[in-house]
Amino acid sequence: MGLTLVAACSNSSSSGGGGATGAATLSGDCAKYQPYAGHAGTKVTMFASILSPESDSLEKSWAEFSSCTGIKISYEGSNDFESQLPVRVSGGNVPDFAIIPQPGLLAQMVKTGKVVKPPAQTVANEGKWNPVWKTYGSVNGTFYAAPMSANMKSLVWYSPKAFKQAGYDVPKTWDDLMALSDKIAKAGTNGSKPWCGGIGSGTATGWPATDWLEEVVLGSQGGDVYDQWVSHKVKFSDPQITQAMQTVANWMQNPAWVNGGIGDVKSIATTTFQDAGAPILTGKCWMLQQASFYEAQWPKGTKVAPDGDIFAFQLPAVNPSVANPVEGGGEFLAAFSDRPEVQAVQNYLSTSDWASSRVKVASGWVSANEGVDKSLYTDPIDQISANALTNPAATFRFDASDLMPAAVGSGQEWKSLTAWFAEGKSIQQVTSDIDAAWPQ
Repeated sequence: MGLTLVAACSNSSSSGGGGATGAATLSGDCAKYQPYAGHAGTKVTMFASILSPESDSLEKSWAEFSSCTGIKISYEGSNDFESQLPVRVSGGNVPDFAIIPQPGLLAQMVKTGKVVKPPAQTVANEGKWNPVWKTYGSVNGTFYAAPMSANMKSLVWYSPKAFKQAGYDVPKTWDDLMALSDKIAKAGTNGSKPWCGGIGSGTATGWPATDWLEEVVLGSQGGDVYDQWVSHKVKFSDPQITQAMQTVANWMQNPAWVNGGIGDVKSIATTTFQDAGAPILTGKCWMLQQASFYEAQWPKGTKVAPDGDIFAFQLPAVNPSVANPVEGGGEFLAAFSDRPEVQAVQNYLSTSDWASSRVKVASGWVSANEGVDKSLYTDPIDQISANALTNPAATFRFDASDLMPAAVGSGQEWKSLTAWFAEGKSIQQVTSDIDAAWPQ
């Protein structure tokens, strides 16, 4: 395995981190994993929605830990994760871990009684995060799942080279962004359109459309209305949300503005989110609204830089009175077992050390763990994201659909917003259907 194991003294033992009494002493580069030693030859299973190429860096991030401790982490990613996890849990085919991006889905899993509360060391490691993140990993005030990642969703991807050649400036306000979109549409250079988009994502199809709505709700109505919307005190059919949906329609359902290089408005529903940005590189599309993690989707060799083939700017507030709106998402590690090797992995993946190891191998991946040295973010998009996510002056909110009950946020809302694009259903019908799905 490329590690050195030295027999421990008779009275030696590892401490904390799920390590076992009498564990072999690790030396050299492996010494830092001593708190997790004592479980060589064991295996834990992990299930998530993260697919290649993003999952490649995930597995690299714990490769040394696995080699040194002898704990094999068997990872499986699925496009059907959100629907398959409840099936597996109820059917007895339970993974040791699930990386859950929706607090609403976490709450659903906790209700099954199968989620195991984390060990004390994992709980202690949460001191490196802003306290609000712990609430997102909690259900009814009880902490279950440690945050792993944070992502910046309020970004617009574009080509600096193409903007420079056309004489376009990066817009600073929403009005400027809409004016630029209209200008690009009227120019129609090489048949291009200002926006491209895709909401296809297997059984999670529709989630990018929820992001567009969330960006507009937060950027037009502010944090208080956003919070009331998440709790359903403000309904989807209320004016604040229907107005936001009309703003989204004017933007991403404008046939003159979308779907550059791909098709018409309806093609947004059948285009995968991974493929949506490709027309920017061929000059058929100018902008894509997508999260920081989208960086992993650009082809190898694409220069992502302020003067490169691709870069991103922060989506402006719809309402200038909303201070620096930032929508973010994240992933949380939930365990379904308390075996010692499971707890060792759980403890390690909640540390700043693990977060730093992933930052080093994963462009487009960001942590809000304050123990991560920001100088490790060599990628400019990651720097933008890390600064935005830790900016105390920002109006930050977690992805609303991820916070809503799973039946709504990762259920009816995905389904209804997909139908909104695919079938042209009315805003009134879409909002009525989503409100009706809210658990009583």
